[in-house]
Amino acid sequence: MDKASIQGRDEKDVERAIERALEHGVSQSFIEKTGGYTGISGILDTGRPGPTIAIRADLDAVPVQESSAEEHEAVKGNYVSEIPGVMHACGHDAHTSILLAVAEWAVRNKEHLVGKYKFIFQPAEEGVRGGLAVANGGIFDDVDEILCFHVGSECKLGEVGICEGGYLATTKLNVSFEGAPAHAGSNPEAGKSALLAACNAATLVAGIPRHSGGLTRVCVGKLEAGESRNVIPAHARMEIETRGATSDLDAFMVDHVKRIVRGTEAALTLRRKLRKSALPRIWKRIRKCWQDLPRLQSKWSQ
Repeated sequence: MDKASIQGRDEKDVERAIERALEHGVSQSFIEKTGGYTGISGILDTGRPGPTIAIRADLDAVPVQESSAEEHEAVKGNYVSEIPGVMHACGHDAHTSILLAVAEWAVRNKEHLVGKYKFIFQPAEEGVRGGLAVANGGIFDDVDEILCFHVGSECKLGEVGICEGGYLATTKLNVSFEGAPAHAGSNPEAGKSALLAACNAATLVAGIPRHSGGLTRVCVGKLEAGESRNVIPAHARMEIETRGATSDLDAFMVDHVKRIVRGTEAALTLRRKLRKSALPRIWKRIRKCWQDLPRLQSKWSQ
C-alpha cells in the first residue's frame, strides 16, 4: 500500500487493535510483517505464460452496532461482535471467506492454470478510504484484468450477477460548523448555534433536486453537535455522501452541497469547513474494468 494515500487512520485505534490481535493469538512476526496495516495480498505465479488477473475483496469491519436480540443469527451462533459500534456488516466477512476459498482452489488447481493471480484483500472499503492506497501502491500496475465482487441482495442462492453498467460514482464530504458558545439562559444573543446551522444544512441537502440525466443520491449519514443542554452549541460535524450514475452527475450533487454549506455559513454568520475525499485514480480503474467486461465475457465463453 501507498502509505501517503491512506486516509482516516487513527494510530491509537491501531495500537488497541494490535494488542487485541496479539491477545487472540496473532503472532508478533505477522504484525511486524504487515507493519500494522490490515491490507494484505497473495500472489500465485503458475510459471506459464498468460494474463495477470487480480481478484479483490474487502475485509474490514464497519462502524455499525450489531443487534443483541436473541433471535439474531450471530447471537444464536455465538459469533456476535464483541466491540461496541463495530461489526462485520455489508458482506465483508463473506467477501473475505470467498476470496480465501478462491485462492485455496487456485493453489490446488495450479497445474491447470496459466499466468499470474493476485488475491487482494483491501482494507477500509467503507467511505472509499482504502482503495486509493491500494491502487497507488503499485499492486495493479502489471494487472491485465481486475475482478471485484459483492454479495448481492437481488441474487438467489447459487446465482451470480454481472453488473454491466457499473456502480454509482461517489464523493464523501466531511462538513464542520464553528459558531460561538453562550449560556442559553443569561445571554443567548451572544451565541451562534453550530447545531442549528448543521440542521438547516441537512434539511437543504436532503432537498437537492435529482437529475434527469441519470440516478443521483445524497445522504447526511451523521451529525454530531452540542456540549450541554443549557449552552448554545459552538461545534457541529456532518458526514455526507453523494452518488451519481456518472462522475458529472455526482459533481452536480457535490456542487449543490457546497453551495448549501456556504450559504448556511453566510446566513448564520459562523465559520464552516468542508473536506472532500476524491479518488479519481481508483474510479478510472473501475470504469476501465466495466468497459472491458463485454470483451472478457466473450473471451471467457471461448
